[in-house]
Amino acid sequence: MLEVSPLNKNTRTNNISCKKFQLSVLVFILPKFVFAHAGQRGHVMLLPTDLYIGGGAAVVALTFIFMIIVAGKTDIGKNIKLDPPEAQINSVSLLSFLSLTTMFSLIWIGFKGNSDPMQNLLPLTTWIIWWIGLTMATALFGNFWNFISPWPALGKLISYFPRINLNSEFGRLSLKKLSYWPAVILFFLYAWLELVHPSPMDPVTLARIIVVYLIITVAGILIFGSKQWLNTCEPFTVFFRMVAWLSPIYLIPAKERNTFSSSIISIRIPCSGLLRSELLPISGTAFILLVLSTVSFDGLSRTFWWLSINGINPLEFPGKTYMVPTNTIGLFLTFLVFSIAYYFTHIISSFLNPNSKPSGSFIFSLIPIAFGYHFAHYLPAFLVDIQYALIALSDPFSLGWNLFGTSEWNVTASFLSDFESVVTIWFLQISAIVLAHVAAVIVAYLLQIHDSKNVQNSVLMQIPTTMLMIGYTVFGLWLLSTPVAV
Repeated sequence: MLEVSPLNKNTRTNNISCKKFQLSVLVFILPKFVFAHAGQRGHVMLLPTDLYIGGGAAVVALTFIFMIIVAGKTDIGKNIKLDPPEAQINSVSLLSFLSLTTMFSLIWIGFKGNSDPMQNLLPLTTWIIWWIGLTMATALFGNFWNFISPWPALGKLISYFPRINLNSEFGRLSLKKLSYWPAVILFFLYAWLELVHPSPMDPVTLARIIVVYLIITVAGILIFGSKQWLNTCEPFTVFFRMVAWLSPIYLIPAKERNTFSSSIISIRIPCSGLLRSELLPISGTAFILLVLSTVSFDGLSRTFWWLSINGINPLEFPGKTYMVPTNTIGLFLTFLVFSIAYYFTHIISSFLNPNSKPSGSFIFSLIPIAFGYHFAHYLPAFLVDIQYALIALSDPFSLGWNLFGTSEWNVTASFLSDFESVVTIWFLQISAIVLAHVAAVIVAYLLQIHDSKNVQNSVLMQIPTTMLMIGYTVFGLWLLSTPVAV
């Protein structure tokens, strides 16, 4: 929620009437940005900021204490079953070819369709339906991306060309050295486009960038092979696979038998997919930290605090173009700070128990935190902008069609200024962040208990990681409560 606070220290004044004038200007300016990205916070919180942040941190701490008590009375940690490394789905479904065709159609719409981003299906599909909507759906219902990704179909089409071997030994050996680093680099560039680029919603700009990414993907498939490239180097295949570990629904590739289905649908406890037997390399750890840091910087970059330390008056925001150098550095520094905090936690854990090494599986416990931030941050934008997407779907080529009967709909954003609706959204956001951290504490505890021979030493080693979780909780809840300017 938005707490109306004074301007930064450079603009404070003792004149009360001046403050009231500035406040009224701010109230009238903020609604203009309601569709810019993630919705605005329109009400003062029901509790003082320190109370609700402290409450969230206390919930995380109490979860850790609860796990200590439960583990001391049961064998919960020793009896858990870790998921093995997932087998990649090699078959190319009809949905993949349909998705590839849809991607080319959207690129054409980006170049030739309506120049208004809120009426062009390409930016609405990319940022709202795919990036926000599909991520949320994946956490609930499993890894759709394995079946609707256009890249397996693209690799299949490439394989039809003569003298092309997509499974060469050269590709496999090279990828062992690269590991997840191509995915890290490409995801950082994607985050830069979303958070720093002055016009990520511009249809023509977005279409050009997708074409460039398509060329990169083709090159990766040609050099390393389709299976190898998609397994560790294609950032969105990696991203959706990791988000799917949160889902209570997952697909098991079936053994070859006389059945039509190529997979088995199974149900599990939510987040239990994070209890994994394999350890990620440093590049895989960096990828998860990057995902967490980018969504955090998205919220941070719009706060009064971030603008004030850069000498900018929130009432005189100079525009995203002016902020490109600053936000580029800020995006990288956020990733660097998160990485340092993560590895510093490992150092402290090792110091507390020099006879045992911290388990590298702790990184899996950060995935629910990244998703919790994703859900909380994008929820208001999704509720508004999905309406634009449904309208555009009825007339994708701006020809006056009404395929689904939605082209005449009127977009409503009144719930972002209605007290009861905003409070509901606010509680959903807070719940997402706190529950994500609770899940992270439980997962981290179970993984460490499973890997440790001594429960007492394991508990001692987890104190630094729990403190890190509490710190993340405080930071995330602060981002929800602090005033934002754009």
